[in-house]
Amino acid sequence: MKPKQESIGSDREHSFRILLTPRLNDIFYWHFHPEVELVFAEAQQGIRHIGDHVSAWKGSDLALIGSNIPHLNFDYGVQATVDTVVVQMMEDFLGSSFLETPEAALVKDLFLRARTGLAFYGETKERAGEMLKKLSAKSGFDQLLWLLAIFHVLAESKEYVALKAWPLAGRSVQKEAERLNRIYRHVEENFNVPVDVEKAAELADLTVPAFCRYFKKQVRMTYTDFVNQHRINHAKRLLLRDSNVSEACYASGFENLSYFNRVFKKITGINPSEFRNKKGFF
Repeated sequence: MKPKQESIGSDREHSFRILLTPRLNDIFYWHFHPEVELVFAEAQQGIRHIGDHVSAWKGSDLALIGSNIPHLNFDYGVQATVDTVVVQMMEDFLGSSFLETPEAALVKDLFLRARTGLAFYGETKERAGEMLKKLSAKSGFDQLLWLLAIFHVLAESKEYVALKAWPLAGRSVQKEAERLNRIYRHVEENFNVPVDVEKAAELADLTVPAFCRYFKKQVRMTYTDFVNQHRINHAKRLLLRDSNVSEACYASGFENLSYFNRVFKKITGINPSEFRNKKGFF
């Protein structure tokens, strides 16, 4: 069946839209829209159908669906009421420059991964789901801050499944997404070993000079800076678990403690010892 393009419409008073329990159980609503969609659904069971991905869920489900990915309403065919919270927003709903700020690096990476769909599980699903259920009760600026806090929880989590659901776009756009995903997976699996630009270029099917230009244009940072960002995020998690600075340094792929300290402070604004002593609250 051909998906229907949904027209959500603009709202001058809000940068995102919240929908609660739409009750479309009897309607096969196969649709897509340019807005990114975050969905939390609770019921005894249901079906997740996003792009080419189809699976069953029990109890609850939490998914982040990228722009223009066809998807089915989460309550379709369920006999009981499916308690649902849906949040829809454009990827740049806070302005085109927000995701380029250092503080938003994790959220930017989350939105990039969500371009082919993500499903969350475990403690992440439970925590973010409870937060989403409280979202509509807040108002104004507090509501925006609460949504950003939810995105931060999702951005830091490793409890997710990539759905590999392609948006409705030209094959060239899909090819670029596949290329970047190969590179991201390589970094995630190899951040704790020396940076290998040649291998990344090979995955992108480009020469090293062409890859360096391509990556900086697509991600807005050099490949080395991107790897270091990933390493620092890992180091921060280790420091919060009471690893000492040296342990965090070498376990995160850095071979030089002074270089680790410089990069850490450049990215976070404080040195690793301060971060560890303050337990990340700064």
